[in-house]
Amino acid sequence: MNSHGANLQPSPPDLGSDAVLFAIDEKGVATMTLNRPEKNNAFDSQCISTMLSILLQLKANPQVRALVLRATGSHFSAGADLNWMKSLAQFSMEENIKDAEKLAELLYQLDTLPVPTIALIQGAAFGGALGLICCCDIAIASKDARFCLSEVKLGLAPATIGPYVCRAMGQRQARRYMLTAELISAAQAKDLNIVHTLATGAQQLDQILEGFIRQFVANSPNAIREAKSLCHLCESPIIDYPLRQKTSEIIAQLRVSPEGQEGLSAFLEKRQPNWLAHHD
Repeated sequence: MNSHGANLQPSPPDLGSDAVLFAIDEKGVATMTLNRPEKNNAFDSQCISTMLSILLQLKANPQVRALVLRATGSHFSAGADLNWMKSLAQFSMEENIKDAEKLAELLYQLDTLPVPTIALIQGAAFGGALGLICCCDIAIASKDARFCLSEVKLGLAPATIGPYVCRAMGQRQARRYMLTAELISAAQAKDLNIVHTLATGAQQLDQILEGFIRQFVANSPNAIREAKSLCHLCESPIIDYPLRQKTSEIIAQLRVSPEGQEGLSAFLEKRQPNWLAHHD
């Protein structure tokens, strides 16, 4: 049972497997939980489809007051499942772009969900996980959490998540962390606007979450929706469809490229990629 009294159950059959859990409690607070702890909650095409289906259902439900995004196990998410990404080399460029566009759509729907969204982060949040976090209105992390825009180590780029990460941390900081793929501590993530608040552990994570939920449910539901819409209206530049499409094309091209496949293979095989070996 989560902290809001909602018994988390596997997603209904039409939403996919139990890799993503979903529930709505009596307050109208929805909880979407990444549930692949054996894979460090890395997400694949099925997980993305499930999360997208959930978000579309929530968007159409006027009784929903907030969404909490969290994960089971020791880590929030390792990002995209590398075995899944490696397998995409067998598909055409058109199929790859369609697949990448699905993640871009998931990020967009999470970013524009008309109710408050809160991410709870423990352990590692790498790669695409930062996209999910930066699309949420509020992010709460354990003080021992760590973050990384790790894509360039794998011959990839943080393409579909890029607009949201750049908006959160600013392009100047994004240039550093996207290009170095260096580890980011929880304290640094707070300074970089990736997260808002730090907690000492799981219990305090839930306590801070409860405080935010109390504030949300005490406010006018319609006013909250309009205030969130106003934030997007005041945003410049808007993350529109042409930008999302372009980022989908970038990642689709990179993950089937020779360096992209070499980077994924090297990581999975626990060896150095050939571009690094050439410098030894």
